[in-house]
Amino acid sequence: MWKLMIHGGAGSMRPGHLDAEQERAARAGLADALEAGAAILADGGSAVDAVEAAARVLEEDPAFNAGRGSVLAADGHVECDAAIMDGNGRHAGAVAGLRSTRAPISAARKVMEDSPHVLISKGGADEFAREAGLEQVANSWFVTSERRRQLDELLAKGHDAFDAEIKYGTIGAVAVDANGHVAAATSTGGLTAKRWGRIGDSPLIGAGTYADDRAAAVSATGLGEIFIRTAAAHEICARMRFCGHDLQKALDEVLEEIGDMGGTGGIIAVSPEGDAAWSFTTPGMYRGLASHDGSREVAVFGEE
Repeated sequence: MWKLMIHGGAGSMRPGHLDAEQERAARAGLADALEAGAAILADGGSAVDAVEAAARVLEEDPAFNAGRGSVLAADGHVECDAAIMDGNGRHAGAVAGLRSTRAPISAARKVMEDSPHVLISKGGADEFAREAGLEQVANSWFVTSERRRQLDELLAKGHDAFDAEIKYGTIGAVAVDANGHVAAATSTGGLTAKRWGRIGDSPLIGAGTYADDRAAAVSATGLGEIFIRTAAAHEICARMRFCGHDLQKALDEVLEEIGDMGGTGGIIAVSPEGDAAWSFTTPGMYRGLASHDGSREVAVFGEE
């Protein structure tokens, strides 16, 4: 009784206000990612394999802020962050500040499985990925003309401009497989015009990414600084384990707490029992769901 849920970021997407081509591309990318992960689960594959496969599709799609199509830092280059976690044993791996590894989520998995560490960063993370046999590309490979335009537009507003009100372009996937194991994967290019090597919640285990077979698998998108301060992904699992909250209640209440602290965003989660839920406090969130019964759902706006 497997399920897969994905997201492509939350933000200010509203009917009639989102460019039609952007909407079409996002829906198509979400559908492709669902199929990649669902094919693995339908064949009896693991939740970890499924979330990595779904995340890889979204990383390769320039419609999303992860991998190719990541937003640009203030100096014009791309830095990618990613994390993956297996709820069966709570094994985890994460990378931050990658500049040349084509598949950040696969680098995170290599850290989880082939290193004694959980989180590695910057040049060392790219060096590790290269030694692990992952493809390396020039940083310019990640850059698209639209992301360059967005950077120029934001910088024109002033040196301290902050991309907190546009779109939180993190991508993520959560799954439960036929054996009842859960896994989560999250990947992002961060915030447009970020400075000083800023790292958000996505690669931080317990903040933007968490998986525990005793509770749920969680992937978040939003204003990372607040998700870090609330340890949002772990908090959801803790409320389920210790307070007896169901999945939807845990998501909604953690997002309410985040809102009280000045943050917005969205969260997706699945439980080992096959429950699935999403919740968001922005006008829209790119999202999708696939299930063992053959159902598929892709949505963008809050009204859907």
